[in-house]
Amino acid sequence: MQGRFSDIQLWLTLMAEAVVPVFVVGLAVVQRPRLERFGELSALAYAYSFVFFTGTVVYALVNDTKDYGTLTRELGALMLIHGAVMVIAGIGFGLAVLRARLLPTWTAVAVMVGVVLVALAQSMPASMQLIAAGVRDLGFAGMGAALLTTAQRARAGGPPGQTTAKTAIRRYGPPRAPSSP
Repeated sequence: MQGRFSDIQLWLTLMAEAVVPVFVVGLAVVQRPRLERFGELSALAYAYSFVFFTGTVVYALVNDTKDYGTLTRELGALMLIHGAVMVIAGIGFGLAVLRARLLPTWTAVAVMVGVVLVALAQSMPASMQLIAAGVRDLGFAGMGAALLTTAQRARAGGPPGQTTAKTAIRRYGPPRAPSSP
């Protein structure tokens, strides 16, 4: 609405984007080993893309960048490359979540659809970009909520035979350290 970046907007964006790598890696860890190597690598690639995007916010703050169009022009191919990493890794992570079958299907679908919508909405009005990001974010929020509710159900002795992150850990063992390539 204001037609340019504001410091408050950039600081809020910085705080929001800085936590994305942490929660995506956390979502991957709680699904191990069922997430498999493909899912782990996808989560790491997605996290990496948001380390870069967090850096773009720092860049905009330091250089007093006027708006998103200016930021994209100044960073050029780097934005495109990391956007592609985000989309491919987001789809890969969603597929791995579907295969792991520990979190609700709709959450993985929302993440996959959302990352594609985010990429497609880049040249659209800000309202469309917000909706696209909201679809993706709803998927991630749903994953977190599912983990919280399954943990509560497990503590309360939830329904027999229900697979939760906690029962998966009991069944398959604690998260393992990543092996060297």
